[in-house]
Amino acid sequence: MHPNFSFPQILWTASFAAQLVLLVVLMGRDRIRRFPFFTASMTLFTLRLLIEELLSGRLPMITLQSVLIPVADLGTVLGLLVVVEIGRRGFAGASRQAWLTTAAGLTAVSAIALYLLGRPWPAAAELAVDSPLALLRLLQFVGQKANLFVSVLTVTVFLLVVFFGRSFKAGWRSHSTLVLAGLTAIAAAWLGIIGYWQHLTSGLHAGITRAEYQQILALGSKLFNANKILYVVVVLWWIAVLWFDEPGSTPSLTEGLPAEAPLAVDESASEEVEQQN
Repeated sequence: MHPNFSFPQILWTASFAAQLVLLVVLMGRDRIRRFPFFTASMTLFTLRLLIEELLSGRLPMITLQSVLIPVADLGTVLGLLVVVEIGRRGFAGASRQAWLTTAAGLTAVSAIALYLLGRPWPAAAELAVDSPLALLRLLQFVGQKANLFVSVLTVTVFLLVVFFGRSFKAGWRSHSTLVLAGLTAIAAAWLGIIGYWQHLTSGLHAGITRAEYQQILALGSKLFNANKILYVVVVLWWIAVLWFDEPGSTPSLTEGLPAEAPLAVDESASEEVEQQN
């Protein structure tokens, strides 16, 4: 009797295993101190994968979504903090005024892109919180739009690193740039899928047949599975680049020892030397 593994199960297993290995690398290679928010984001995503696998089919859909949607929203907040964290590390030498000006510009660009990609926007009455289910829908809506905003912001920060990073500390072989490159690949692919899906669904009309509708849903499923495969590839990329130290960052032989601790001296050996003298 052979086990019957479906493609979604294989994809989930690959994602979860890659996440666990990445967390081991972040802890074992002491990268948590440098990327605390990135580590927290990866930990939360691993927890989310585990929750989906353990609770799907065992809880009512509303109860399950009441757990998953807040976790996803928290993940989006951490994603924003990850972009800020990596941007600060890459442009550590920039002045405060340059930071504020650049942050305001990137926020404006991301907000405009969010407005264009997020259309059509619902009316305010549709977002009224008059029941627990309405609150859940509002949290889901805010999380989806915030995720789009973070994705656009990630791409714009990466473009900034490409053009100006070498003038600061964002060299191409630095961990911060390599992590940001992976985040950008995920964000760009997601933005492309969202844009194509909106273009595809905007042409739907009331007279569409059931077969055509099923074809569109099947295409959407393939696109989302392709995005998950890309995520696994990026996680493997992070595992590889974070395992090795950055060029020129040779660890010291005394690293990890107390800075003010004197070297231990063998008293008997020193007395013997004094008697010989």
